[in-house]
Amino acid sequence: MAMTEESSGNNRWDMAAKLFKLRNVPDDEAEDIRQLLQEHGIEYYETAAGGWGISVPAIWIHDNNRLEEATALIDGYQQERTRRARKEYRVLKNEGRHPRVTDKIRQKPLQFLLFFLMALFILYVSLAPFIDFSK
Repeated sequence: MAMTEESSGNNRWDMAAKLFKLRNVPDDEAEDIRQLLQEHGIEYYETAAGGWGISVPAIWIHDNNRLEEATALIDGYQQERTRRARKEYRVLKNEGRHPRVTDKIRQKPLQFLLFFLMALFILYVSLAPFIDFSK
């Protein structure tokens, strides 16, 4: 079936466009993006990372005519989300309740110790050929 210039709208020959990558995106942000698209009547579908995690987890849209609109909606949402997160961080910091490195270490001390020891081992293996540690 040949495409003509008069052809428009969704059909089986249109290419989907990747709108938003979901890798390393918090669940609440991904859910907000889905809700935003639904509120504006933008049809989408998702792809997962797959069993081995090598595929692209993303939100895609079929209608390329709405890609610019959808991108603008997501950009606006992300700017607002960034503004809220920074404001929340400032409030927590002013109250002395913002998360610190020591808090993270206290939450998972064994994980910290393991990573620290691995880093020391890598440093030792990297420097051993050049420095004689026996002296």
